[in-house]
Order: sequence, then structure tokens, then C-alpha cells
Amino acid sequence: MTKLDFGPVMLGGNVFGWTVKTREEAFTLLDAFVEGGGKSIDTADSYVAFAPGCQGGESETMIGEWLAARKNRASLVIATKVGRWAKRPGLSPKNIRESIDGSLKRLQTDYVDLYYAHADDENVAQPEYVSAFDDLVRVGKVRALGASNFTAPRLGAALEFAKNFGLHAFEYSQDKWNLVEREVEQRLVPTLIEAGLQELPYYSLASGFLTGKYRPGTAVDSARVQNAGKYLAEPNNVKLLSVLDGIAAEHQVSVAAVSLAWLKSHAVVAAPLASARTVEQLAPMFEAASLKLNADELGALSA
Repeated sequence: MTKLDFGPVMLGGNVFGWTVKTREEAFTLLDAFVEGGGKSIDTADSYVAFAPGCQGGESETMIGEWLAARKNRASLVIATKVGRWAKRPGLSPKNIRESIDGSLKRLQTDYVDLYYAHADDENVAQPEYVSAFDDLVRVGKVRALGASNFTAPRLGAALEFAKNFGLHAFEYSQDKWNLVEREVEQRLVPTLIEAGLQELPYYSLASGFLTGKYRPGTAVDSARVQNAGKYLAEPNNVKLLSVLDGIAAEHQVSVAAVSLAWLKSHAVVAAPLASARTVEQLAPMFEAASLKLNADELGALSA
């Protein structure tokens, strides 16, 4: 397996060009992340096409400008993705080849450490895209491969084909997983463990709900308020906030740090992803790096 050092938490790049709007803001945030011990950054070619006025490619471009200015590329793990950008959709071999070149140009680098299929593409025969990803590793444009948002059967089939034909296979998976969305634990994690893949969960803080700032009767000024606020409709999620509060107080850390530490406690997790809009929002990531929850605390959260 290609061992990549992600550090304690991977910085989500889906804020760059959206809630982190300017080059100056991005540079300040990325500088602070590295100075605090951060080692890995996650992005995608499609980021941030979902934001008003954006087309996609903005996140990679901001990160690339920072990498070029700081000349620190070799000390970081950079991950990006292909397949979900409307401008370059799907996993045809042609699109994979053209998309990696576009990402490398925007990131101002000649390789990425981890390249994901952002989603499965059932319109393309698996042998075709598995072989295309293998080619990228062989020519040195990619160090390791990942699959995001795959079902267990489809991931298993891709791994089996790669094994049978001696191709570079997916080694990492990125899927939605947090304390309030745990379907992946039954749906996919057993397959990852059996195959020896590591998981890098996204939505680790459930759009900010697991930071604890969203409470019944509390108004929050945030671009994520609609996504995070929906969790308050579930009584068990409100109860969870009380459990998080108690554990956070016991360790004198933030609620977000406890939420991330719960994810990190799973052996299959290489590092959770978390985004930050400001330097202050990076603090829970660094708190989570050294936070160890005991069995009773983990059990209370999982329950």
C-alpha cells in the first residue's frame, strides 16, 4: 500500500473560492494550517462549481497559487478528484487523462499524491477506467488512487479486476461519515477492512452541526445553516449534543474536536476531512490531533 502521511486531519478545500473568497484569505488560512501541523489538503476539479458565480476549478487554482508561492509542495499530501464536474463529467479514459492534466495545471504541480474517482460511473466499463487510473500511476502523475461514493459491490469489483490484471488499485476511500450519518459503517466499512483500504471521511462535522454551534432556538449566520440545521429535527441528535458537551468539558476541548476524535478512533480511518473558513476554525483540528477518548466516552457517543 502507498503510505501517505495525512497528519491528524485533512483540510477540506471546498471552501476556496466559496466562503474563502480571496487569494489573501486563502493564503492566510493555508499558512495557519501548515504552521499548526497540517500535512494534507483535499480538493476536486469540480470545486466550487456549486457556489453562485463559480464554474469549477477555483479551489485547485487557489491552492496551486499558494503552493507555488510557498514552494512547499514536497512536504504536503495533495488529493483531488475527477468525475463530478459538469464540464468534465464521468470516468471515461479520455476524460480521466484530460482531467488530471487540467488539475495538475491549476495546482501548479507535476503530480498529485492521491487521485479519486469522485463517484462511480456505470456508463463506463470498469476495466476501462481502472486501467486508465493505473496508467496515471505508471507515468508518475499520481502516487495513489482512491474511490469516493462507491457502493461496496462496485468497489469490490474494481479491486478484483485490478488484482487479477496486476494494475494499481484503489487504496483509499472517501465517503460521508460522521456521528449523525453512519450508514457507511454497515454499508462499506467491512469491505474496506477486508480489502485493506483506508477511509478519509468527508462531512466529518455534518456541515458544522457537530461543532455544537447549532442548537434549538439558536440562529447562526453561516452558508451551511440549512444543511446543519436539519439535524436538529432528530431528537437523538439533540441528545448527542449533550453527550458531546459533557465529554468536551471533561477534556477542556471543543465539541468539534470530540467529534473528530470519535472518527479518528476507528482503525480504518486514515484521517477525517474538515473544512475551515477562518484561522480560528482550525483550532478544533489541532485539538483533535492529541485527544484520546476512553472506551466509555466512545461508547456513549456511538450509542
